[in-house]
Amino acid sequence: MNEFDFHRATTLAQAVQSGAQSGTAQMGAEVRFVAGGTNLVDLMKLNIEAPRQVVDINGLPLDKIERLPNGGLRIGALVRNSTLAHDPNVLRDYPVLSQALLSGASPQLRNMATTSGNLLQRTRCQYFRDVAHECNKRNPGSGCAAMDGFNRTMAILGTSDACIATNPSDMNVALTALEATIHVHGVKGDRTIAIRDFYLLPGDTPNKETVLEPGDVITAVTLAPPAPGSRSVYLKLRDRAEYEFALSSAAVIATVQGGTLRRVRVALGGVGTVPWRSTEAEQALENKPVGVTSFRAAAEAALQQAKPREGNAFKVELAKRCLVRALTLATTQA
Repeated sequence: MNEFDFHRATTLAQAVQSGAQSGTAQMGAEVRFVAGGTNLVDLMKLNIEAPRQVVDINGLPLDKIERLPNGGLRIGALVRNSTLAHDPNVLRDYPVLSQALLSGASPQLRNMATTSGNLLQRTRCQYFRDVAHECNKRNPGSGCAAMDGFNRTMAILGTSDACIATNPSDMNVALTALEATIHVHGVKGDRTIAIRDFYLLPGDTPNKETVLEPGDVITAVTLAPPAPGSRSVYLKLRDRAEYEFALSSAAVIATVQGGTLRRVRVALGGVGTVPWRSTEAEQALENKPVGVTSFRAAAEAALQQAKPREGNAFKVELAKRCLVRALTLATTQA
């Protein structure tokens, strides 16, 4: 691990000022924020992240979960994953989020990991995490060793000729289905970003992962009130039952009236370069009868644009079955 200066920010202004010194909000940043450190510290040990300054933001007052006047929820950026997963409001109104959080990592990691850290969680692509291999995300223009290498866990949606790395988060898949809003404070003041606009597809610049700018600090995530009568499920398929990243996952929020799907939100994990919102599946489901025929048609629509590699072609059918099962669970709950 390289040497670095360590500072603690006691105000949001201090954090923004420190972060603004960074040349980029992506790889090679001179300044990095740390909260739980469950991702950043690992990457620093691997010499993938090498900031000159690390700013501890744990002292900022961003660790509250608050009910909003409109019935929605405000989740502070420093709320720990364990706290969020077990919050009574989340369990009652947003069970898909609790299920997603509890399916990820280990209890010890969830006790440390934060909401904002999870939003910025970086890929677990083995070539990204090994500096001996080419990686456009880590070193733009160097190539992508995963293309013709071991790509069993890689993405099949949102890929490009430069990168097929999968977004690893469970929480962000649920937040995508919930149409979360991300609140940011930076050099330009406060702004809000819909989660669908927060992540960037790799394209020719896979090193640019989000729309954050130098100095930006995520302060909170807000959720709209739950749709009346809606039910939600997060289903995760993986190689082992615990402490494993998804091969495929699905977050589903569905409202059923008289046996007909009236409102559906679908997001997929384990298969996309970003948390993958499938409007194709949603359109295929709305105003359709509940049942396997409708669910399978939606799954076909969701994976129509998939571009698998030799090692991960199985993910196409796996993701379809995952979505069909998640829809079945969401629409048959007691």
